[in-house]
Amino acid sequence: MSDARQRLQACYAALDRDGRRVLLEFAEFLRTRHARPAPPAHPLDLPRPAEESVIAALKRLRATYPMLDSAPLLDAATTLVTAHVLHGRGADEVIDELEALFGRAYAERAADDGTRA
Repeated sequence: MSDARQRLQACYAALDRDGRRVLLEFAEFLRTRHARPAPPAHPLDLPRPAEESVIAALKRLRATYPMLDSAPLLDAATTLVTAHVLHGRGADEVIDELEALFGRAYAERAADDGTRA
């Protein structure tokens, strides 16, 4: 748990019932004023350029699929980038696989959410 979250919980625990109510009301007020917008439910249309590096493709795919948590994809993406950088695997081939990786992750999420992929 983050330090900020622990501090917030400690503040909440130290308050009486009225203080807790006020803290929650204030937190809800802040959330409505400063909340980050929800990512789009569908992939963005960011076409693949004719010439693209593997790293640029990874950035493009993260931008194309902002609704995905990229942390679970990191291991597979790192393996593909390493195959390109250290083992000389072709950029186009690696980018194709990165696109497939992100596409599968989106399809799985859409299936779980009941969203149409």
